[in-house]
Amino acid sequence: MSDQAKLLGGLRVLVPRGGIWGDLVSQALRDRGAQTVIAPLVDFSHTSEEDKLVEALKALESGEFDWMTATSATVADVLKHHNAEFHERTKVAIVGEATAVAFREAGYPVTLTPDEDNNTTFQLLKEWNEIDSGEVLRVLTLRSDVATPVLTMGLIERGHDVTQVLAFRTIGVPASVHIREDIDSGRINAILVASAKIAEEVRKQFPKLPENTLVVCVGENTLAAAEELELSRNGIDRQAEVDAIIEAVESAIDHSDMLD
Repeated sequence: MSDQAKLLGGLRVLVPRGGIWGDLVSQALRDRGAQTVIAPLVDFSHTSEEDKLVEALKALESGEFDWMTATSATVADVLKHHNAEFHERTKVAIVGEATAVAFREAGYPVTLTPDEDNNTTFQLLKEWNEIDSGEVLRVLTLRSDVATPVLTMGLIERGHDVTQVLAFRTIGVPASVHIREDIDSGRINAILVASAKIAEEVRKQFPKLPENTLVVCVGENTLAAAEELELSRNGIDRQAEVDAIIEAVESAIDHSDMLD
């Protein structure tokens, strides 16, 4: 049995997102001995820029963009919802394993994605040779309303013609009575926090966490948000368990969907 399996054996971890993301993260944690409870605390809703999105997707279909980017699996859902089609001249750059799975399952093309060992937004900017060729590219970036526009700004700073559209909104989802009871009683031993929005929901929905409940933050932006909410705490002398959970999550998924 591995050291991580020993550390996480029997630990019940709340995974706060569903879909492909939740499945990949849960599997990685279970592979290391943890028990997982998928209980979405956030979900995705229609964008506040619906008209702009519709016009952008029409332009995408007609071939007006050289590239389109996506760093969230939810973008594939948005594209399917709108029956979007890609022009053959348009290339697609994506970040994240969950995004790749979603695009493959939807039958959408993927031209460029970073190496799986470093599948991050920052790595995409390094590996994307065309954006440093001197040619001005027309790029459509589809992102969440709560995402930090790292990729979008990286393209703009290089002088490209970027159309950025908020493709979806991230909204809070109330936990079920059963989940709240499991949290309050300590039957759930750890809560995974993978974005600033999730941190907000954990603070709001579970204001009195048991002392021994681990709050495990993945990503620097998430940790900063959790600390501002006075949410970040690791229990008593349990950093090894926290590190093992973070390693498991990061082995399965990139949190760049908060860095669009």
